[in-house]
Amino acid sequence: MIEPFGQLADAREVQQITLGRADGLQAQVLTYGGILRRLTFPVRGQPRDMIVTLPTLDAYIRDRSFQGILVGRVGNRIADSRFTLNGRTHTLAANDGPNQLHGGLLGFGKRLWRVVNLQSSPQPRLVLGLTSPDGEEGYPANVDVTAEILIEDAELRLTFEARADAPTPINLTYHPYFNLSGDNTRAVDEMMLRLPASKYLPVRSAQLIPTGELAAVAASPFDFRVARAIAPPPLSTHAQLEFGGGYDHCWVLDSTRDCDAELHSPHSGVTLKVISDQPGIQFYGGQYLGGAHRGLHGVCLEPQGFPNAVNEPAFPSQILEPGKALRATFIYRFGP
Repeated sequence: MIEPFGQLADAREVQQITLGRADGLQAQVLTYGGILRRLTFPVRGQPRDMIVTLPTLDAYIRDRSFQGILVGRVGNRIADSRFTLNGRTHTLAANDGPNQLHGGLLGFGKRLWRVVNLQSSPQPRLVLGLTSPDGEEGYPANVDVTAEILIEDAELRLTFEARADAPTPINLTYHPYFNLSGDNTRAVDEMMLRLPASKYLPVRSAQLIPTGELAAVAASPFDFRVARAIAPPPLSTHAQLEFGGGYDHCWVLDSTRDCDAELHSPHSGVTLKVISDQPGIQFYGGQYLGGAHRGLHGVCLEPQGFPNAVNEPAFPSQILEPGKALRATFIYRFGP
C-alpha cells in the first residue's frame, strides 16, 4: 500500500509505503530518506512497535538523530571532514564538529528517493533509487544507489547496490532505533545483547574517531560475546565509555560468527538477529536520543565498514571503482 505522508518545502510529495501484513512483520517506509518509519511484530497476538517512530514528516525533517534512515555516502565518521584519494584531497561538509557523520549535512537520509519498483507478491518488495551527483557533500563521482527492502515471514532484508563513474568512498548502512519491548517509551537497559566479536575499535576522544587499533574485548565492558544486559557500567570505570557517554563504538565481527548481533527483550520475549556481509557493526546505546526526542528509548545496530577507513590504510578499503558494483545485504530476523 502506498499513501501520501506530506510535502517538502518545495512541494514535492513524500509517500509512505507499507510492506507485509498486520498480523506478521510489517514495515512502513518513507520515500524521504528511505526512512523505516514503523516496524511492527506480533507480541501475544497484538502488533507492537519494534523501533522508535516519529509522528509527522516535519518531525523527521527536523530530526538530527538519523531516525531510521538509509545512510550514505559514507556511514559513521570521517576525521576532519577530509580524505585523500589518488593524490587529491577532498574536503567534505562537516556536520559533527570538525568531522563528517553519516554523509554530511543532508546525506542520503534527508533526500527524496524515487520508487523504482513495488510489489505485494510473492513477497512484499520495495526498491528505492537515488542519484548522488559529483561534488555532493564534497564527494567525487556521480553515484547511483538502489535499496531493496523485502519482507519474508518474520524477516526484513535490505540490499544496497551502488555504482559510480569515478573512484569514491562508499559505506552504506541503516539507522533504525530498536526497542523490542513493544513500547518505545520503555527504557532499553534491560534488553540483552550478544555481539560475536572478539575485537572492537577504540576511539581517540569524545569525537569518536577510531585510533586505528583493533582492541580485544576480553576483560572489558565491550565483551558481549555472551549475551548480557546492554546497560553500561559506570562511565568512570572505562575511558572509552566516558568518550561515548556509553556505547557508541564499532565492533570487529568474527569471521566465524553466526550473526552480527542478537538483541532480546525479556519484557516482550522478542528476539532480533542482525545478519550481514559487513566487517563491523556499530552499537549505539541511544544515550543521547532523549535529548532529541524526550521520552523515547532505542538502540542502533548498524552493520558497516570501519569508521574513518578512508584515512586508515590498514582498515578494509571502502573505495568503489568505476565499472564495479558494491552490494551490501542486511537481514533483520524476528522471533521468540
